[in-house]
Amino acid sequence: MKLNISVLGAGSWGTTFAASAARNATVELWCRDATLAAEINGQHRNSRYLGDLALPPRLRASSDLAAVATRADVLVVAVPSHGFRETLARAAPHVRPWVPVISLSKGLEQASGLRMSQLIAEILPGHPAGVLGGPNLAQEILSGKAAASVLAMEDPAILRQLQQVFSSGVYRVYSNTDVIGCEVAGVLKNVIAIACGMADGMGAGDNTRAAMITRGLAEMSRLGVALGGQAATFAGLAGLGDLVTTCSSRLSRNRHVGEQLGRGRLLEDIIGEMRMVAEGVKSTAVAVALADRTGVEVPMIREVGRVLAGGSPKRALRSLIRISAGAETDPG
Repeated sequence: MKLNISVLGAGSWGTTFAASAARNATVELWCRDATLAAEINGQHRNSRYLGDLALPPRLRASSDLAAVATRADVLVVAVPSHGFRETLARAAPHVRPWVPVISLSKGLEQASGLRMSQLIAEILPGHPAGVLGGPNLAQEILSGKAAASVLAMEDPAILRQLQQVFSSGVYRVYSNTDVIGCEVAGVLKNVIAIACGMADGMGAGDNTRAAMITRGLAEMSRLGVALGGQAATFAGLAGLGDLVTTCSSRLSRNRHVGEQLGRGRLLEDIIGEMRMVAEGVKSTAVAVALADRTGVEVPMIREVGRVLAGGSPKRALRSLIRISAGAETDPG
């Protein structure tokens, strides 16, 4: 029998993941908006987030959170980090025991600094928790372009089963047992993408972007290892793969925010005109706090935090350029 996968959150990535998984499983997508659910069911589109890209007719949507959660053999949470706790808490009373819960969110809870897998453990203790990361530009995947993700869970048996279910066509899913590393990488790459976007907005070149991606990866790895992740994870899809895409693609929300900041625009104006969430904006201050707690040097992440708090992008870039260059493996 096919598994019943319930996906909570009908944004661009939640909808795309649901459409992909529907090849191998029965998938139901929860939407906050009943009108959007009706469009997905009737027109097989999510025009709000994915334009005219077609969704498979077998994908069903509903605005009834309790009903969708009740039917889940696997629960996938695809809401932004700031709504993760509230959504999961509402679904929790309806989720059957031992159902795996997978996070697609690449953010941190602002008030607590917790990762989404930690929230799953808190709200649904005893449920196997996992995260899906990697370079996942929704429009490209839904258009049928080849892509790869990484699924991280501590239980290797469940991991292998879900890896097969989540993979489809030219969308490949690799496995990793380093949940912390994959999750931290997915959070921090958004912050580095804002930095790269700022440099692009100020007219920096490809050499600058390459240097920032490389030094940004070093910051991600140092902080990720200090938080309990494995260094090798940051060289994989959740780390380097996602970082390169998010820092380079015109489809990247976080890079877009940085680019607009680099052009002199105000953060509130940029965010106000965006339909989707740029997780890096909310995660940066939490990342800086984690770096302070662990004593890890993260100059690029720290400069992004200053800019998001109202500082000058030009001053931030000059500050990074003036950092004394020591051995490549040294902090900073």
